[in-house]
Amino acid sequence: MAVDLSQISDLSTEPGDLPETMAAWVIREERQGEPKDAFQLEEIEVPQPGAFEVIVRVMAAGVNYNNVWAALGEPVGVWRYGDHPQYGHHIGGSDASGVVWKVGEGVTRWKVGDEVVVHCNQASYEDVEVHGLDPLAAPSQRIWGYETTWGSFAQFTKVQAQQLLPKPQGLTWEEAASYGLVYFTAWRMLMTRCNLQAGQKVLIWGAAGGLGVFATQICKAAGATCVGVVNSAEKGELVKSLGAVDYIDRSEFAGMMRKGGETPEEEAARFKVGRAFDKKVQSILGSKPDIVFEHVGAATFPTSVFTVKPFGKVVICAGTTGFNLDFDVRYLWMKQKEIIGSHFANAYECTKANELIESGVIRPVLWKTLGFDGVAEAHQLMRDNKHAGKIAVLVGADGPGQGKTADGPGAIYAEVG
Repeated sequence: MAVDLSQISDLSTEPGDLPETMAAWVIREERQGEPKDAFQLEEIEVPQPGAFEVIVRVMAAGVNYNNVWAALGEPVGVWRYGDHPQYGHHIGGSDASGVVWKVGEGVTRWKVGDEVVVHCNQASYEDVEVHGLDPLAAPSQRIWGYETTWGSFAQFTKVQAQQLLPKPQGLTWEEAASYGLVYFTAWRMLMTRCNLQAGQKVLIWGAAGGLGVFATQICKAAGATCVGVVNSAEKGELVKSLGAVDYIDRSEFAGMMRKGGETPEEEAARFKVGRAFDKKVQSILGSKPDIVFEHVGAATFPTSVFTVKPFGKVVICAGTTGFNLDFDVRYLWMKQKEIIGSHFANAYECTKANELIESGVIRPVLWKTLGFDGVAEAHQLMRDNKHAGKIAVLVGADGPGQGKTADGPGAIYAEVG
């Protein structure tokens, strides 16, 4: 059945009641491939909340690279995840702002009409790790909107009650939907996993990207000194405006990027450029960094391990250039450096980080807002590396600039990526 996009922001039901169906951008296994083809609009049944679950009317959604992977079916398909009876469809979207529309049995903290943002970590309440270790250690741990059925690219989404956070009143719907996944990931990496302290020095790869703009702001707020790696002077100036002492244009050190399969001669040449990069970092920071903020993976990891100071930490949450890492381990053991893995954040970390958004200490950085018809386009832009930073999609909001109910600085609008 064709979906009428002109009616996405109009609902026939009042809060507390759910319609039978909704419009959703759906990926199915039989059409996985390029996002422009894999994402298609469908009319889907609206889920009902179970115990400790909440149905949120999505006002805006944030776009992340995880659903480019979902569209492609790489590195693994997501079709067998979720709780749809047929396990037959995937509604992506791991960031959202919206309104609580219906609550399930046992939910007491949230009520119909509350304005919220959604963090993307889910785990079973029955897993013991949730009640004393960390939900990220639970065997049931999943990223909502990637490893689950009901993501945010739909009029309604189903979430666990613990995923909800108060919507910052000084943000519009699209601003509030743009930051959760990347900001909360960066927060855990630096504040929890690395115990970032005032006076420490940090090297941030991809400092003008979704993770990097928040890592930079976190360093400034914590009293740490950071330098960002970017690919243009324009993006470098943005990073400096967010709190970095300076930036490095990676194109000046292109030869340090590991491609894989280098000959001994090529490896020697690559290492020489890496040494020059290390000297540049030290000239800016005054010494080797205490922490290297990694998410690039294969191409940069050898340089990260070499560049971080003795007893320093390389913290990594992703591998956008590849997840098979090849580096000279002598620089790890002989200098007693640490490699730390990190994955999203738990509800407490998300709550504490969100308070800094509410206070305006940390601000979202948003590039573009698209209408609900732009979901496939947004992911294709990301797939083709033609985007320039965070993209938000309007769903229930019928135009940009809505939802702000208090004074505040709002988001920074800039071309980043």
